[in-house]
Amino acid sequence: MSDGAAIWADAMIAAALAAIDPAAASVMLRAGAGPVREQWLELLRELTPATTVLRKLPPSISDDRLLGGLDLAATLQAGRPVMQRGLLAELHDGMLIAVMAERIAPSTVAHLTAALDTGMISIERDGLSLRAPARFGLIALDEGIGDEHVSPALADRLACHLDLGMVARADLGESLFTSSDIAAARALLPQVGLSDEAIAALTTPACALGIDSLRAPLLACRIARIAAALDGATDVAESHIACAARLVLAPRATRLPAADDETETNEAPEPENDPAENEEDDRSEDGPLEDRVLEAAQAAIPADLLKRLQEERATRLRSSSASKQGTTQKAPKRGRPIGARRGEWRAGARLNVLETLRAAAPWQPLRRAQRSGKSGRLIVHKDDIRLTRFKQRSGTTTIFVVDASGSSALQRLAEVKGAVELLLAECYIRRDEVALIAFRGKGAELLLPPTRSLTRATRSWAALPGGGGTPLSAAIFAATELALAVKAKGQAPTIVLMTDGRANVARDGVGGRSEAEAQALVAARQLALTGIPVVLVDSSPRPQDKAAQLAGAMQARYVALPHADAARLSQAVMAEASRG
Repeated sequence: MSDGAAIWADAMIAAALAAIDPAAASVMLRAGAGPVREQWLELLRELTPATTVLRKLPPSISDDRLLGGLDLAATLQAGRPVMQRGLLAELHDGMLIAVMAERIAPSTVAHLTAALDTGMISIERDGLSLRAPARFGLIALDEGIGDEHVSPALADRLACHLDLGMVARADLGESLFTSSDIAAARALLPQVGLSDEAIAALTTPACALGIDSLRAPLLACRIARIAAALDGATDVAESHIACAARLVLAPRATRLPAADDETETNEAPEPENDPAENEEDDRSEDGPLEDRVLEAAQAAIPADLLKRLQEERATRLRSSSASKQGTTQKAPKRGRPIGARRGEWRAGARLNVLETLRAAAPWQPLRRAQRSGKSGRLIVHKDDIRLTRFKQRSGTTTIFVVDASGSSALQRLAEVKGAVELLLAECYIRRDEVALIAFRGKGAELLLPPTRSLTRATRSWAALPGGGGTPLSAAIFAATELALAVKAKGQAPTIVLMTDGRANVARDGVGGRSEAEAQALVAARQLALTGIPVVLVDSSPRPQDKAAQLAGAMQARYVALPHADAARLSQAVMAEASRG
């Protein structure tokens, strides 16, 4: 039997165990979407009794839908608070299939683990409390690529861990069990006993494999009992223990068991005239039961276990930050109201009472007629609920890139300072951040990192010296890097470049007007590709084509200072910032 066929055989056993007792035989299935996974899910559905409820769990489910909460429509109709049951309460004694389990939100993971531990859900919200049984089985479909994995807290509570990555379509065989086998095993399961020897045979290998969790041996004992019931036995045998070791212990192993190299060379020869003793030795020559179970678990451990564990440890820090990228962005709950939308009311949402009443008003005669003409109380349905929409303003960072070279310093630097002081004051009023980059001589220098302190910005700007060459390309590259860093933090950057456009120093600090102007155009085109809003202020007393050409290359708004005072310049910057 090939490795893929052996894995598929264990996968079919795991599906049968989950159908017998979903809560005790939860499964974590690592496999991408494809025929192999669909075949396993179809087998699970065929074996699961018709009385068992199967539901899917989306990764972005809300807490109200998962646990329960205030039913707003029923509350408005009844005139008193009415609680609605959540998905877990509706799923009692059922099975939950979590798609993309590696992307489940941390709050949802916390609720699932609490329900798996206690078999109950208990919430207190809006002055009401709800407590309901929630014993269910969980099938976590792990579709992660690379270092994406199911939350360790959730994976620790799932009994059987399967990896179908090595299973091909040619390895898929016919089902080993039928629905009648599942029904018989369900009836026999309460009669199955577990001896102390069987418990020791599962706990000792768990220690040898480096499994620190105490849940793993407990889950293995449950799987051994269910496997015995599936086999039609009332006592757990060695084959059932070995099955539990393969499904529960082997996937959790963190190290390979130490080899026993001890040899017994000084033993006295055994007498040959005692057949009873020879018969006893023949029975024990295979070693203790714990050793045989350990060998079965070791055979199921992947060959690249140690390498894979080392890679997981090396990427653990990266995975914690990468998991944040998979979270869905929620609608803002604060900001400027921009209308209403139809939706389901949940905790934290803002109910738009006026729009809700407007949506429900035209249907009142019909709804009252359907209720035998009763009038008085307003009848509101879920479809009438309207929630207020908000537009949340993201923080803005204005990056001033100022030409302090000799040409600008001798001509318009004092006027440019006056215009920028007004912009700094308006940024302070809007609680925006500002940054200052000055370029002169052989390079560009970040004089002021992004800050909201008007005092620091004014002090840095007042002490700005003038003179030297014009390293325009270095300034544009520095502004681009800073703007991208600001954008990565969730802020909205806007670049205000104040220059006459006459570059004469290349990026490496070497003079040369033609080379410097060519590098400046290349840097401007690269800045345009980022989509960051830019305002180019031509500080030359006589506007030239060089600054306008540079503005066109970076797709910037062009403003000539001789035709724009400080107020007009401020309006141009704010307009460009709002456009971005």
